Amino acid sequence: MRLLSTNGDGEFSLTEFIDDSIPRYAILSHTWGADQEEVAFKDMMEKTGRNKRGYGKLQFCRERAAGDHLDYFWVDTCCIDKSSSTELSEAINSMFRWYREAAKCYVYLSDVSTSGSIQTGPPSQLAWEAAFQQSRWFTRGWTLQELLAPASVEFYSTDGKLLGDKTSMVRVLQEITGISGRALQGDPLSGFGVDERLSWAAGRKTKRAEDAAYSLLGIFDIHMPLIYGEGKDKALARLQREMQSLQGEGSRSGIAHSYNGPVFNGAISGRYVIPGPQATGGTMNFNFGGDGQR
Repeated sequence: MRLLSTNGDGEFSLTEFIDDSIPRYAILSHTWGADQEEVAFKDMMEKTGRNKRGYGKLQFCRERAAGDHLDYFWVDTCCIDKSSSTELSEAINSMFRWYREAAKCYVYLSDVSTSGSIQTGPPSQLAWEAAFQQSRWFTRGWTLQELLAPASVEFYSTDGKLLGDKTSMVRVLQEITGISGRALQGDPLSGFGVDERLSWAAGRKTKRAEDAAYSLLGIFDIHMPLIYGEGKDKALARLQREMQSLQGEGSRSGIAHSYNGPVFNGAISGRYVIPGPQATGGTMNFNFGGDGQR
């Protein structure tokens, strides 16, 4: 795991840590802009990227981490060498754990502003609350695990103002996402049915088609190889097989696991059959569209 810190010259630097050597760190959750606007791993190696819009998010995360007495922080745009398929696969399979083990998770909402709220009072506060509820962050596939995995999640506006945290905002988060308050407050995800966990992902979008499946690995505590180019249907089918494999292992070991997850009939086209409580079944539409952004 590579972590960002600030060197003696005030510049960002990357340090790689292995397992037990990983120090306490903060982690950023955000939505990507255009790829060329985000600071990439290559930019960090070449000491470039200062003029990119995404550089401000690194500065934001550094300031928040310093305020929490954390020397290290992690940002997905530049802490992973995405040119290495092996490293990318390891990172995605580890990402839920990385978010879970972070001391702090800062959610940077680029489409929520509090400008003028202190001077104008409640009406302006209502304005940012409306923007918060409609934020693009709640529509992305990857941000589901970034909401659920960490114990401490803080939400910030684009101007760096703290809006609240996962604990204080649990009711509004439940209304926006449809996620159980118990899951938001840290109950083990294994205690929720597969169909319920899938419902939390309904309507979320990912840039890469295959990420419709890969972004759910941590939600179901599954690890599997990534094959970009296989397409969404095959990636989701592999995810289903991994779920069924876990169910089979539980049966052989005498451990009772209740698997009532998705049943794919024929070609997978984004409409899944979800068994109902009386085996009557039901359908759920998943909109994992590719819109060119994370």
